[in-house]
Amino acid sequence: MKRALVLSVLLLTTAPLMAATTCESIKAEIAQRIVDNGVPESGFRLDIIPNDQANQAAGQVVGHCGFDTQKIVYTRLHGGDNADAAQTGTSQDSKPPQ
Repeated sequence: MKRALVLSVLLLTTAPLMAATTCESIKAEIAQRIVDNGVPESGFRLDIIPNDQANQAAGQVVGHCGFDTQKIVYTRLHGGDNADAAQTGTSQDSKPPQ
């Protein structure tokens, strides 16, 4: 019984750490795909943001992570300047027009 309790506590304490690592690895995979499609690394930015801020973010939701608690948002940059970001496309989470 003690062993099961210790194992449960261990899993609950390490799960958030694993989720953060997973978000970073998913972000890296998405970035690599974008670069493989010919976009220079200085031409875009990927941000990991909480779900409740996804509607306010300028850019396109291109993935999710952290047990679907966070979104990965793609923002296209003009001339590699981080300050001059423009919204691109539509979100994968947006609803189709009715």
